[in-house]
Amino acid sequence: MKNVVKVLFLVLLMYGCFAARQTESYKSERLRIEQLTKGTYLHTSFLPTEKYGKVPCNGMIVIDKRKALVFDSPVSDEDSEELIAWIEQEMGSSIEGIVVNHFHVDCLGGLEAFHKRNIPSYATNETIALAKEENAVIPKIGYEERLDLTVGNLKVVNKFLGEGHTRDNTVSYVPKEKVLFGGCLIKALGSGKGNLADANVQQWSNTVKQVRDQFADVKIVIPGHGKYGGKELLDYTIDKFAQD
Repeated sequence: MKNVVKVLFLVLLMYGCFAARQTESYKSERLRIEQLTKGTYLHTSFLPTEKYGKVPCNGMIVIDKRKALVFDSPVSDEDSEELIAWIEQEMGSSIEGIVVNHFHVDCLGGLEAFHKRNIPSYATNETIALAKEENAVIPKIGYEERLDLTVGNLKVVNKFLGEGHTRDNTVSYVPKEKVLFGGCLIKALGSGKGNLADANVQQWSNTVKQVRDQFADVKIVIPGHGKYGGKELLDYTIDKFAQD
């Protein structure tokens, strides 16, 4: 009996260590990385602002078969250099591309670091046009409303489903992992409406309803800022911008 107990203890210990490794975060002054599922990770960098101080800005990484895709750059080239080094050196993976959610700095502020390594960058044609107007770093490869990419054995659907935070905001969905990167179109629980300078508040709720309907099996939702969660983030955002 004692031997059985010892074996069970060792199994539980090994399982606990494995689970800890699976969710282990990378952490520095500039960057946070957290594993969400087997093939998806959350990256967070910090945008200095006069009004709100350092604002945490989220992006996603998808890794499979030593290949990686990044969704939104960190907020600066220095932060992107750190993210690229982690993917290449710590994860032993090559970056196949980066997808930009919309034209604001919290999505493409560190894009030039990827371009210096000849990493392909993707965005809607609308995002590219808006980035040009803002004299921002311009993504290289445009698409209209949908772009499907594959990294290893994982497919990622990138789609424009309507206006909200901006008129070009997209979402990215990993069907096998059931993870959605909603960017600033999606609000974290308890958050306010945020930056509305380029928003279409009349359309926002309807757009998120489209997201909820098209990706009905989603389990994890990553907002542009704040804590990730589940489908409740979609419902919260829909209610937040519902028209009276």
